[in-house]
Amino acid sequence: MAETSDFRAQPPEGIDAIGASSEGASIYQLIREDIIEGRLAANERLVVTDLARRHGTSTNPVREALQLLRGEGFVTFVPNRGARVRPIDQDFVRDIYEIGVLIEPALTRWFVNMATVEDIAELERIQGLIEENNFADTFKHSELDTAFHTVMYQKHYNRHAAELWWKHREVLRAVSRRFNFTLARRAAILSEHRELIAHVKAGNANEAAELIARHVEGSGRHILEHMRARNAARAG
Repeated sequence: MAETSDFRAQPPEGIDAIGASSEGASIYQLIREDIIEGRLAANERLVVTDLARRHGTSTNPVREALQLLRGEGFVTFVPNRGARVRPIDQDFVRDIYEIGVLIEPALTRWFVNMATVEDIAELERIQGLIEENNFADTFKHSELDTAFHTVMYQKHYNRHAAELWWKHREVLRAVSRRFNFTLARRAAILSEHRELIAHVKAGNANEAAELIARHVEGSGRHILEHMRARNAARAG
């Protein structure tokens, strides 16, 4: 049985996953979870003093948390109106994955040209854990899948691009937790990962970039289809 450290995803080096005080980071996690789970509704005003009272803390950690959530896209700030919850709707998800389709092929192409034997071995190790888990534990799959892609992007010289990828990845991971993988999507993930590793080994940078674009788009469309089905069920 693999240890937690074998699959826990970490942000690319130099990118702080939180970037706040320990108390601010804790409040960030709580508010983020409330937004994802719908306990804080779309467009709801986020009053710092109310949130501080709700979570038993002072206002400074709440302000830290709201700035972090703004950076991730979960919160918007309107002049003279304060912070509000951004709707986590289909348009929001579409915009994020479409940016990924533009960014990730460039990151992947660079990685293929720079990949070492050790990098390839790490991709194969993580893919082995993904296949061993075989979607039985969805949390573990999410961590492993993120770790797999982080291997390719963590060394890229453009830290802004890597950070944008990480932030968007975290948003999509949070949203996708609501839904199960279809059998078709499971098969696609496994086969595309194996094909990607083969392209990296062969030094096929353009083919790998094209594949990752399809992979990211497939993931985004999978989430959107689930969101449409859920909304249709609610409406019906």
